[in-house]
Formats: sequence, C-alpha cells, structure tokens
Amino acid sequence: MAVADKFKSIIDFLTSGFNDREDSIYGEMMDEADEYPVQDNLALNPSFTQSEQKSQSPKVVTHPNYRGYEVMVCEPRSYEDSISIVKHLKDRKTVVLNLHLLDREQALRIVDFLCGATHALSGSQQKIGDSVFIFTPVNVALSAESQKSKFLRDALWNQPQA
Repeated sequence: MAVADKFKSIIDFLTSGFNDREDSIYGEMMDEADEYPVQDNLALNPSFTQSEQKSQSPKVVTHPNYRGYEVMVCEPRSYEDSISIVKHLKDRKTVVLNLHLLDREQALRIVDFLCGATHALSGSQQKIGDSVFIFTPVNVALSAESQKSKFLRDALWNQPQA
C-alpha cells in the first residue's frame, strides 16, 4: 500500500494547482461580474470612468536662430556666380561645387576664389571628384580617408591567417 500512497500523494501534488480556491483571482472577478447586467455574456450597461490627461508642454525648445544644416549644390556658369556661393558659406551652409559646365580656366579661378574665402571663414575644402569640390563652414567638420591610409588599413586587415 505504500506504493499506492506515494502515487496518490504525487497526483494530489500535481493537481493541487487546479483545485478551486476561494482566495483566487477568479473569485474576485466573478464577484465583480455581478455588478453589471449581462446578456449572452455581454455587459449591457458597463460603467466606466474617463480621466482627463493634462497636456504637458514640451521640455525641449528650439533655438530661434537654428536653421539646421543645409547643403547647397552649385553648378556655376560664370565667375560671377562665385559671389553667391561665398554668401552660402557665410550663412554656414555646406557647398558642393560641380564645375562640369565651365572651361578649365574659369573653373580654376572659381576654385581659387572659393578656397580663399573658405580659408578666411575658417572653413575647409576638399576635392571629392573630377571637377567636384566640397566647401564647408567652420561649424561642419570635414574628414576624408586618403588612399595611403586605405591601403594601410586593407593591408593590415586582409593579412592571411596563420
């Protein structure tokens, strides 16, 4: 009989979680269900309350002079267009300059003039393609990876594993 008592105690232990308890949450829910009239398991007149949420003002405000970063793509047709490009730089806008519409002499004059203006405004400049340049104001950092550093990086990381 000891074996039968062991099986009975194991089965009682396993099924004890399924027994009805009076302190269970289901009993509380059944008590609350009696508050509402129901028909076909649907509440007819549920009572609920709606609380108003107070709208909070945003804690982040924008600076009145902040216009964001702006990039201007310019394709000048003559040397006189370089004056408007310098105005963009003075307004702290990044300028991408595409000189494919100009002959070599005028393109060199414009690049020299804009390099001087950018230097005077403490900005930076970089050639990024064939007859394409970028000029940035002082508030924009310009960094580029040189061919030599690319070669050294690739040589370092692409070494055969021993």
